[in-house]
Amino acid sequence: MQHFRNVQDVPDIQALVDLAFACKQDPRHLHGLGTGKTLGMVMLNPSTRTRISTQLAARHLGMEVVVFNADKDGWALEFGEDVIMNGTTVEHIREAAPVFGAYFDVLGLRSFPALQDAAADQSESILQQFVRYSGVPVVSLESATLHPLQSLADLMTIQALFQEKRKPRIALSWAPHMKPLPHCVANSFAQWITAWGGADFVIAHPEAYALDPAYTAGAEIVHDQQKALQGADFVYVKNWSATEPYGTMPCSDPSWMLHLDRLDITNNAHVMHCLPVRRNLELGADILDSTHSVVVQQASNRVWAAQAVLSQLLN
Repeated sequence: MQHFRNVQDVPDIQALVDLAFACKQDPRHLHGLGTGKTLGMVMLNPSTRTRISTQLAARHLGMEVVVFNADKDGWALEFGEDVIMNGTTVEHIREAAPVFGAYFDVLGLRSFPALQDAAADQSESILQQFVRYSGVPVVSLESATLHPLQSLADLMTIQALFQEKRKPRIALSWAPHMKPLPHCVANSFAQWITAWGGADFVIAHPEAYALDPAYTAGAEIVHDQQKALQGADFVYVKNWSATEPYGTMPCSDPSWMLHLDRLDITNNAHVMHCLPVRRNLELGADILDSTHSVVVQQASNRVWAAQAVLSQLLN
């Protein structure tokens, strides 16, 4: 594996999931693989679980870790081509990325979408320029469109909890929020579940919130949450902004918030969320405080997902 940006970078999804489980079983069984190696984490946006879990994963492998919060610790970066830098940006990515590549053996990058221009966000210009100019393996710590480390941990969680000899029914449900959020987690979860192919997968959202078909091909799409919940073994709850108009929130219908009584029509479903979650806005506290919630297990699996990915990049 040369880089880790999306599911297409993974030669064998199940093999990577199995490796993550092996790391969870014995966190130090690959210790030494990263001895003498350094992971640089360039954070263009804030993070809790992604930052900490990836740091822990790298240290389990024997790596040194440097976290660089670009908005606080460095010069403002310029990503535009053929620009005259007479504004607020100070350093161009063409110089910054090769320097990072000279300092680090593996580079992690976290960046968010602007949610103003769909084509610009979908181009993944920031992530791709780090890949192009750094000269070292790059792992996405979330990008403008995807969050693959989260999705790998999500797939681990599903496989750990579902042992029946049939495909699980998995529902991804849009949730209300106080502000429009990126599509990254929803896109990535859909991409990984459809690429895995081991589930009966349905996505429910209001009509204005259709995700890019490039990520959802193979999933059933409905606009009725009740229909999606019927017989579900897992329900993944997440807000994302509208696609028409892009980056807005034309609907924030509170009836889409999942409560405990709605799980009656599921197959005693496990309820998932990537965190952070706004209680009683996105997801009812009655679910979060119940045995249906597996959000902490998902977050715990982030360490082992990152360790598996880093070990493959080091190899």
